[in-house]
Amino acid sequence: MKKNMGTIDQIIRLALAAVIAILYVTGTVPGAAGIILIVIALIFAVTSFIGFCPLYTLLKISTCKVK
Repeated sequence: MKKNMGTIDQIIRLALAAVIAILYVTGTVPGAAGIILIVIALIFAVTSFIGFCPLYTLLKISTCKVK
């Protein structure tokens, strides 16, 4: 897997995952919508940690700086 996410992209995804988790934990987004958002937050967190987004590959996008 070749990295296709830059540092800024990773930071933004982690921040969004944290915000979604906080909204869910505080009960602001309950029920099915909350569960869907938690799944999205987990995807954001995992892709951020590994630096690879499968959707970016399909769309031929890379936010990673060229070496």
